[in-house]
Amino acid sequence: MFVITTKVSKTKLAAGATLVIAALVLVGVLTAARRAQAGEDAVLKGESNDDRVAWLAQCGWEVNAEPVETQSVKIPTEDSELFARYNELQKSQGFDLRQYAGRQATRYVYQVLNYPNADKPVYATVFVLKGRIVGGDVTDSSPNGKMQGIVKSKTGDQTAND
Repeated sequence: MFVITTKVSKTKLAAGATLVIAALVLVGVLTAARRAQAGEDAVLKGESNDDRVAWLAQCGWEVNAEPVETQSVKIPTEDSELFARYNELQKSQGFDLRQYAGRQATRYVYQVLNYPNADKPVYATVFVLKGRIVGGDVTDSSPNGKMQGIVKSKTGDQTAND
């Protein structure tokens, strides 16, 4: 058995500890940057009307600045077929309403101004919980209109009634 001893000054010990801490901070910053780039840590602010309108604009929707309807809604706890289909639409755009089951959210409805070939009003719905956007859709109110995700998928628009 070998025993190795060494004498380390307090200055060298402090410098070594500083290097270890700096390396850990650097790893944390790089990991956070990679996650943010992948969209994993993206928090969609929806606390203010400006936040919601700006997010809709980022998604490509031009809307009237004031919502046509604001309503408190409870996210369903029971898994009906209708909710399951709607949640599949939400999941296709990175949301999952099941994780908020039983909680109160605020539903904001905006009139969309730039929906292609719309002959009847088109509405964007945004669900906000604790200041964060947790879901939404765009609905064409014409007789043959469809509901689709606000966030356009890479393969095209997702609809809930295909």
